[in-house]
Amino acid sequence: MNRHNNIIIGAGASGLISAITQARAGKKVLVLEQNHKIGKKILVSGNGQCNIGNKVIHISRFHSQNPAFVEKVLQGYGFKEIEKFFTSIGLVLIEGKEGKMFPMSLQASTVVALLEYEAHKYGVEILCDCTVTHISKEGKTFSLQTTQGIKRCEQLLIASGSPASPQLGGSNSGYAFATKMGHTLIPRHPALVQLCSDEHWVKEASGVKVASVVTLYANGQTILEKKGDILFTNYGISGLAILDLSREVSTRLATFDYCELSLDLLPTFSKEKLTNLLLNRIQKQSNKPLSLWLQGILHKKLIHIIIAQSKTKVKVEKELNRKEINKLIHSIKNIKLSISDTRGFKSAEIATGGIDTKEIDPQTMESKIVPNLYFAGEILDVDGDRGGFNFHFAWVSGLRVGL
Repeated sequence: MNRHNNIIIGAGASGLISAITQARAGKKVLVLEQNHKIGKKILVSGNGQCNIGNKVIHISRFHSQNPAFVEKVLQGYGFKEIEKFFTSIGLVLIEGKEGKMFPMSLQASTVVALLEYEAHKYGVEILCDCTVTHISKEGKTFSLQTTQGIKRCEQLLIASGSPASPQLGGSNSGYAFATKMGHTLIPRHPALVQLCSDEHWVKEASGVKVASVVTLYANGQTILEKKGDILFTNYGISGLAILDLSREVSTRLATFDYCELSLDLLPTFSKEKLTNLLLNRIQKQSNKPLSLWLQGILHKKLIHIIIAQSKTKVKVEKELNRKEINKLIHSIKNIKLSISDTRGFKSAEIATGGIDTKEIDPQTMESKIVPNLYFAGEILDVDGDRGGFNFHFAWVSGLRVGL
């Protein structure tokens, strides 16, 4: 049986930064990681480049049932404070689009390697392939049963993440431990995830990628609009715009709302500009099939659904007039796609919900229920937008535990 000042469950972003900060303060720290190596989610983030954070941090980019908690956690911890930490371990950051920050090497493996080096430098012990199976507390001592024996500590940080991406180690284990110790769990749903549709036409359009403006409707009410690329797939739809609104879709599907997307396939064209473009293309004597005529402006895989949703009876170019053009334009800028489900936790980058933050001290991340029990990162009911915001919360919450 080994005894440490602090034990951290999870060698992800929040766990590693907390381990380093605590070890720098002279504490004896043990990190338990169920995977065979540390930082697996870090390694795949940003397509292997690691979108480590964002230069512009604002509370509106984070989501929780308790936004006041998020605001207090982030207070005093903007991008500069996180950059200062990474500078201290030898990592230089550069800025990409939309304020996204990356390691200058553009390699996620660099981030993990420097974090691991810094942890070992200050004496942090890291045990991989070590799964915690049970946690109990007697007096002031936590006792952890693991696949590598019993471990004991005075302070325990659970930073085991969420169910998202189970192939990378995502699980419900941390929630199970927390609820057994009296904590409340906010329902979790997949987020930053692709969406599924039962409509057959999406399979015909599979592989088509276009810039779009996507509007989400729930039970007929306009909910949210996002700009960005979309990608039609065999199962439904993906792309950055879809990931950005998937959180809202996921939570609404969980309450059995009917969710439908409206897709503008030519968002850079106003209706007036598009009308003039199409009217000027009409050749009154032409027998060119309408489907071929539309290929002059649109991907051919999309034309069948545009014609079908427009309900036009036109077959050839010479039959077109302003009324029929308006029908086509409405379809082009308003293709409807019903959503039946998300791709689930396996495809999700993050999860909504988690440990109720009303039970956590935002200054120290300590439990208000169990003394010397701490939580950090995605296990909490906090999630961020795409663009480095989830990492930012992970780094900050981990730092607060280490102070």
